[in-house]
Amino acid sequence: MAGVTAASAETAAVTGLLILLALVAVTGAAMWRLGHLRGAALQLALAALMIGAAGYAVQGRPGLAGSPREGQARAAPLPLGVPRRAMLGRFNQSDRWLTIADGYASRGQTEDAAGVIRSAIRAHPRDAGLWVGYGNALVDHAGMMTPAANFAYARARQLAPKHPAPLFFEGLALARSGKREEALALWRQALALTPEGASYRPIIEGGLVSLSGGKAAQARR
Repeated sequence: MAGVTAASAETAAVTGLLILLALVAVTGAAMWRLGHLRGAALQLALAALMIGAAGYAVQGRPGLAGSPREGQARAAPLPLGVPRRAMLGRFNQSDRWLTIADGYASRGQTEDAAGVIRSAIRAHPRDAGLWVGYGNALVDHAGMMTPAANFAYARARQLAPKHPAPLFFEGLALARSGKREEALALWRQALALTPEGASYRPIIEGGLVSLSGGKAAQARR
């Protein structure tokens, strides 16, 4: 029994590491294609992503139930600003609030980041971008998908049923929680909603290819 348990733990760890690498690849692709980073700047950005991924691999435990206790190590927040702005736009109402929240999250103040977005939602309850950002912030704070984050993504989907962003970021949260197949299913739906010429389409395609083990991602209605 101990051998089986150890093998299961090792398998889960490997799966988690593969998911982390996929997430780094997705965000790195976004920085290259949409952030116009090249050369040393791109290398530094990718290095920062890898450090964050390594911290999550060591500290994160997606398979554990419940919320993190006070003082317990949490998963490092992922820098999602580039793919989020690519899908939801920048210099708009939600981006202003989410940029403030990003600043808190980058300093490890994930609870404050979620609080900023929660305040924004009170003022703008029908802003789908804020609900997406709130879901992301809640996942960053807990280190995994939570019922509250699930509700936030569901609300975003309700407000923007034909936009791929709520599906993509919910899938990202599921992938971070070790739910690979559920993440793939949502990303396929997101790709089906994404126009062929959309600048952010490669982000979703890259995520699908990475999480599906290198198989070509196809989503046709």
